Formats: sequence, structure tokens, C-alpha cells
Amino acid sequence: MKIKTEKITKRVLKEVFKVRSPFSHKYDFGYLIVIGGNKTYSGSPALAGLSALKSGVDLVTIISPKRAADIVAGFSPNLITFPLEGDYLDLFHLSDLIVFFYQAKEVSKNKLAVVIGGGLGRNKNTLKTVNKYLTEISKEGISCVIDVDAIHAVAKNKKVLNRNFLITPHGYEFFVLTGKRVAGKTEKERIKIVKEESQKLKTNILLKGNPDIVSDGRIVAVNRTGNPFMTVGGTGDILAGICGAILARQVPPFLAAKAASFINGRAGDIAAQKLKESLTATDVIEAIPNLWK
Repeated sequence: MKIKTEKITKRVLKEVFKVRSPFSHKYDFGYLIVIGGNKTYSGSPALAGLSALKSGVDLVTIISPKRAADIVAGFSPNLITFPLEGDYLDLFHLSDLIVFFYQAKEVSKNKLAVVIGGGLGRNKNTLKTVNKYLTEISKEGISCVIDVDAIHAVAKNKKVLNRNFLITPHGYEFFVLTGKRVAGKTEKERIKIVKEESQKLKTNILLKGNPDIVSDGRIVAVNRTGNPFMTVGGTGDILAGICGAILARQVPPFLAAKAASFINGRAGDIAAQKLKESLTATDVIEAIPNLWK
């Protein structure tokens, strides 16, 4: 049976980014928590946070092990950091994470989202901590982007997933999550697989690739922005940050995924027109404002 798909176009921006009231104030456009990084990786949460700010979120806090948090704090004065003791996310951090979550939820009046996974690593206690944290926040109806290493965590505990979550895998991470390979498949086959797995897991999936495929298990949308120069490290972190920024506005995950996919790819296209082989992740972030013209 042929699966009907939506084509994602720039119209999706008007669905998400409404004219702001002159009486707007902080938190009207969301608060984003980014949980990522370890003693080796600090770039991932920083890129997610910076791309979220360029995508209109009002406030970002990066929660990372101390070395990563200290480095991120030096990237930009626009990023707030919350350092955790130790080199990796661990079970003894769980109480601090949960307390911070509920404080942020209260101050933002539920205009809150979480991005988790980038740069965390995959040691056993880190993955256990991710799953326990997701179990807690899933009770509160808050949207969460599950990316990179957090995908490896939920692959071991799929019961934690729900309709408020958005998973953003590339092909191998999709295989880790579902056991289904998409490499080498036709576009029609990938569309079918993503829809079926999203339906089975009862969550939202944004499969990164050419093209990006988005599904909530009922509807499938396809995004064709983006280019081969975006293979550079960090563009997936940017996508996760954009998703988080839009989710923090209380936009439904399927629509948020469509808009974020378009923004990330189109910003990459704009940057690549000039830079081509010299494209870096930060160039994509710097190109995001061109989409508001």
C-alpha cells in the first residue's frame, strides 16, 4: 500500500513562528534544558544550545559534567551552565537533574523542553541515568529530544517512550533503536519502515538522511533541504537544538520536527553556497537568521 507523505516547505515556518506580541516577556517562547557532554566532549551541548537560541528560545541551560560545563560557559555569555561533579553523567546526579527540571518547569510555566544525549558517552551508569531521568519527566508531559547516546539508552528501555518525545537518529542509531536497517533501502522503503517503527514505539521519529523522514506513526513528512557538505560533525547537534527550541514553545513534536528539519537543512544550504568544503557546524548556526528574512 502506498503511503501518502507530506512535503515539508517553508510554509512550515509560518505554522510555528507567529508574530510576537509587543507585551511578550521571558519564557513566553520557551526554556530549554540541554543535558550532554562529558570530560572529552563539550562541543555537542554547546552547539545544541547556540542553535536553540538562534531559533528563538528565550533561555538555555546546559547541564554537563564540570569540565564540559566550564568549557561551554566560555563559548558564549548567552549560555547558562549547570556543572555536575565528575567526568560523566552518573546515577548520583539524578536527584540534582530532577530538582532542576521541576524548578525550570515552574519558572517557565510549562514552556519547557529537554534535549538529552549529545556527548554523554555510553557507559552503563550514564545510560541508566538517562532512562531514570526520562521516566521521571515523562510523567509531566514535557517534550524531550532524544539524540545520540540517549538513543542507545532508550533502546534498552523502550517503555519510557511516549508521544511527547522526539527521537532524532541517523541510520545506525535507528538500527540500534529498532533493529531495522535503512542503509541501502529505497526512499519508499525507508518511509515505510520509519512510519511502522514510530507507530510501534508510540513516539515521534526524525530519521536524518537524504531526505529527512519524519513520522508520528500516523503521518509521514519528507524534508529535502540540506546538502552533502553537512556531513561535518555537529550538524546533528544543531538539529537537536532547533527541535528543542521549537518544542519549548509547546509546539507538537511532529510539527516541531518538520520545522526543525527544514531550518537545519536550509541554513546548511545557505552556508554551503559560499563555503562548500569549508563548511563547519557553527557556519550553519550563523546562517539560521537568514530564514527569518
